[in-house]
Amino acid sequence: MAALMHDGVSGTSRLPAAGPPMAGLHVMAGDWMLMAHGYGWGVYTDQGGPRGRDEGFVESMAMLMAARPVGDGGKLQLRAMFSAEPLMGDRGYPNLFATGETAGGRALIDRQHPHDLFMELSARLDLPVAPGLTGFLYVAPVGEPALGPSAFMHRPSARLNPDAPITHHWFDSTHIAFGVMTAGLSGRHWQAEASVFTGREPDEDRWDIERPRFDSWSLRATWLPDEHWSASLSYGRIESPEVLHVGEDEGRLVASIAYAAPGFTATAGWSRKQRIPGRALQAGFVEGNWAIRPRHNLFGRVELVDNDELFPEGDPLHGRPFTVGKATLGYAYELPLGRAAALALGGAGSAYAKPDRLDAAYGRTPLSFSLFAKLTLGQPAGLR
Repeated sequence: MAALMHDGVSGTSRLPAAGPPMAGLHVMAGDWMLMAHGYGWGVYTDQGGPRGRDEGFVESMAMLMAARPVGDGGKLQLRAMFSAEPLMGDRGYPNLFATGETAGGRALIDRQHPHDLFMELSARLDLPVAPGLTGFLYVAPVGEPALGPSAFMHRPSARLNPDAPITHHWFDSTHIAFGVMTAGLSGRHWQAEASVFTGREPDEDRWDIERPRFDSWSLRATWLPDEHWSASLSYGRIESPEVLHVGEDEGRLVASIAYAAPGFTATAGWSRKQRIPGRALQAGFVEGNWAIRPRHNLFGRVELVDNDELFPEGDPLHGRPFTVGKATLGYAYELPLGRAAALALGGAGSAYAKPDRLDAAYGRTPLSFSLFAKLTLGQPAGLR
């Protein structure tokens, strides 16, 4: 069954083969391998400082996959991914220093937007083209182009972190694009691919499927030297991604590296977002998850980002870039619920670095914490 599944579940990205397999329920139906995967988070967060808010919310994702052999050595995979996050409202949830997308026609600041009902609807066909060489085609009315690392909710290094990265819109904001086509070649230790896709980020109607435009493109090269490592370099030219900045395109250069070994996973990345026309803004992150003992996990993330969207129009600091950082450390205890599910209980705390110029808006030393319960379909590798 495993041979039918790819070592990544985020568009066509590749994760280290030694990483933990995705938790889920598997069933064989003739030549088809069927898999159901999903999770739901119940989170209470208290984001510190004058701009912070305390709030409870629910994050969720459900994925259905079907895969089967095709021809002589080929395979077909169908994938559908959904989220109930539109139910939380268009303002999403508090996340200090996070920006991107809109609610009520206004830019979201210090909040993480909800994801759409349709996160992915895709088909992928892999066919051998020469000894040790496979060609593939990925087509998705809703999907993810070949740009950046695996989206944060699919990275094993972030699987127990309840916070979306504040660098999300520098690395993986294209993970829900309405219209994607990717073609590529993969060998044993490498993959090269190109995508055309819709650059505009999802609008505020989180329930629909938007019209594809195929107005943007990206290229990505991935190197997998062994089962423990995966490194990628990608570039994307994105047309008018932000609805409030019509006519402002983006050139995004992203490098990332992931490592996996039994009980430990980590990912690091750097991104340069060039506004066209406009300035260049950089971001970086390092994150990891360490199973220190069976059922006991430590996780964390450190981020640094240049952000010029922290103040709304009309504010004297609107459009000014500031370099801000966030460091998160957390713990989670996992326990199996029968054979079909697992529950993780934990919490995380975050501290921030920022210029003194931001003290009036954010306070001198804002601190945040979150408590959560995460229910997962299937059982993580450490609990099996």
